[in-house]
Amino acid sequence: MKLFRYLFFLIALTTYAQYPVILSQREQARVIDELLEERIRTVLPKLMRREGIDLWVVMSSEYNEDPVIRTFLPATWFAARRTTMLVMFDRGADKELECLAVSRYDVGKIFKRSWDPDAQPDQWAQLGKIIAERNPKKIGVNMSDYYGHADGLTHSHYTKLMNALPKKLQGNVTSAEKLAVGWLETRTEREMTIYSLICRIAHDIIKEGFSDKVIHPGITTTDDVVWWYREKIKELKLDTWFQPSVSIQRNEPEAIFSRRPQPYVILPGDLLHVDFGITYLRLNTDTQQHAYVLKPGETDAPDYLKKALATGNKLQDILTDNFKEGKTGNQILADTRRQAIEQNITPSIYTHPIGFHGHAAGTTIGMWDMQGGVPYTGDYPMHYNTAYSIELNCTVNVPEWKKDIRIQLEEDGYFDEAGFRYIDGRQRELIIISAQQGINDN
Repeated sequence: MKLFRYLFFLIALTTYAQYPVILSQREQARVIDELLEERIRTVLPKLMRREGIDLWVVMSSEYNEDPVIRTFLPATWFAARRTTMLVMFDRGADKELECLAVSRYDVGKIFKRSWDPDAQPDQWAQLGKIIAERNPKKIGVNMSDYYGHADGLTHSHYTKLMNALPKKLQGNVTSAEKLAVGWLETRTEREMTIYSLICRIAHDIIKEGFSDKVIHPGITTTDDVVWWYREKIKELKLDTWFQPSVSIQRNEPEAIFSRRPQPYVILPGDLLHVDFGITYLRLNTDTQQHAYVLKPGETDAPDYLKKALATGNKLQDILTDNFKEGKTGNQILADTRRQAIEQNITPSIYTHPIGFHGHAAGTTIGMWDMQGGVPYTGDYPMHYNTAYSIELNCTVNVPEWKKDIRIQLEEDGYFDEAGFRYIDGRQRELIIISAQQGINDN
């Protein structure tokens, strides 16, 4: 039996689906750098002026990276080098930003070398000189009590920066929290065109994993599918930001099911769930979908499971209909929960921004253990041109199973002046897995 499972797993790994073209490493680097140049030219000036910061300093030591700095590095840089200092200065509405690297060399095409160690051996003194020459009213640095994404400045770097500045400028140093969050959360039109392709790839991988190419009922375990997903991601030369998970809900009392040895063997009649994400071109996906394993003689999932999924879709609609510019995540959460409960839906909502990070910066719309609101990050207002993982679940009673089940859904979407849309659609029908006998079929 173990040998059969192993052989089946290997055959499943070699089955190729028709995925969209995935760029070579060289082409990926070209696209990443083009997107970065466009973002610095078009997105960053507006955000700096919105937040009233005319000079932003982002710095990191090697192996102790600020979460923001990698989003400014060229594609061929995987991390900071020694102490990397980047300075962005707003010279005025009619001029492009000045982007400098207090470094021995340029950092990509955008950040120009502005330090000659032979003339000034002290890197920090050079940083202080560059800032003093520009005499900014507000010097933004990445400090935050609430957003880890915007809290990348270390204590030692903060101390050295303050010592390098003239006293008259020390009082101008301020948190760049909202600028950092805005930079991370804002998506460009070109990024969103690419994002639809990335989400489509993620959806295609999920579908192949939830198929009889991978799952042989009675033999394949949930862990087999999890590791198939991991291998498929590597096979396609993609990355992931978290370990996938596959779980089962079954027409069986929980007291019996919970005593079964793990990992669970997948059987006909199971309702499967996957949580899955990929990273491509520095953008992340986060998706949760359901599949049903047909029992002998069945050609489709039972109506009661279809209706349960439809309830999950309804909860999605209630949530995204509440998206509005300037509305906070906590307001959206409260309104959605109230409307869902009025419609006899039992909701749990934990929606988060997505982009350069999987759990990204922006407004938080609930957490699984904070259904009454999320302090601070839930009070951040929603902005246009931002992306979200619509993550939630609803509890549905299934009389045929004599118990409640949970429909757990997550799909990536985008919000702009036209409203909310799913980047590559969403699951509206259960994925159907045939109970046929896999590699023994003729």
